[in-house]
Amino acid sequence: MLLLSLAAALGASPAFAKDDAIETPKRKQLVIVSFDGAHDNLLWEKSRAMAKRTGAHFTYFLSCTFLFPREERATYQAPHEKRGRSNVGFSPDKEDTILRLGEIWLAKLEGHDIGSHACGHFDGGKWSADDWKAEFTFFHEALKNAWQNAGVGEREPADWQRFVKEDIRGFRAPYLSAGNGLMKALEDNGFTYDASLVSKGPAMPVASGKLARFALPLIPEGTSKRPVIAMDYNLYVRHSKGKEKPENSTAFEESTLKAYRDAFARQYDGERIPLQLGFHFVEMNAGAYWRALDRFLTETCGQKDVACVSYAQAMDILAKEKRATGAAL
Repeated sequence: MLLLSLAAALGASPAFAKDDAIETPKRKQLVIVSFDGAHDNLLWEKSRAMAKRTGAHFTYFLSCTFLFPREERATYQAPHEKRGRSNVGFSPDKEDTILRLGEIWLAKLEGHDIGSHACGHFDGGKWSADDWKAEFTFFHEALKNAWQNAGVGEREPADWQRFVKEDIRGFRAPYLSAGNGLMKALEDNGFTYDASLVSKGPAMPVASGKLARFALPLIPEGTSKRPVIAMDYNLYVRHSKGKEKPENSTAFEESTLKAYRDAFARQYDGERIPLQLGFHFVEMNAGAYWRALDRFLTETCGQKDVACVSYAQAMDILAKEKRATGAAL
């Protein structure tokens, strides 16, 4: 585990009388919210507005095929796939791509974290390290040359190249499928954290070489309290077998919100392990899960000792705590 409680670093103070109880401070309760895919421009706007309204910061795991219009799909070839194939498609046209680039830059300026979700959303569980490196190279080049490729190189922000080179440090594997070849490729490509694991409940990140590895937790949900991965798609499958049931949207929203509230309270009143929640740029079951998230963040982020942060911010906070406590990885 990365960090130990602050209490380990605190001892009794002789300034207090012998019978006085010393209350050791708890760590901040971190809530880490991320979005996979990061393509629909209207949902970029909606999520950024949600963040401003609630005081949250997000991580956006970008799929890089959305930086290319369909007519340029032959530019991309995933490992072991036919050229021009993508499981999530491409941008419809250059105008859509340009809008997306603007959203990415606004999110960066607003303090959000931009990470990689690879490109074509393929299952890389059996990919080699070289396969992943090829995918990461394409991702990097796509982002590096995005404004030029879209035909608006003159509009590229002055700090864009530094941002691409230095700030894209996080990754989440499509389908959460992280095989043996992934870790070495991540390290070799300068990533500092991976968010592809799943844990039985909220868990501190673990160290793997030079990487910090985060895990989406299983949380109890519904009347049966059966555990489900704290991600909108998994709730969508749980609630409606992956098919839209808009007539039940409100019920799904309420069940999801209760699951979030209960998972948060368990940590806030207990060990204060970071609570991680995952989403996609798709409003499943008529927006039930995004509405639940909005309500949850609205009532949670302003509470005492709570920080609704991106993965990059969580890394900084946990590193400071580590230095303060002297905890070892």
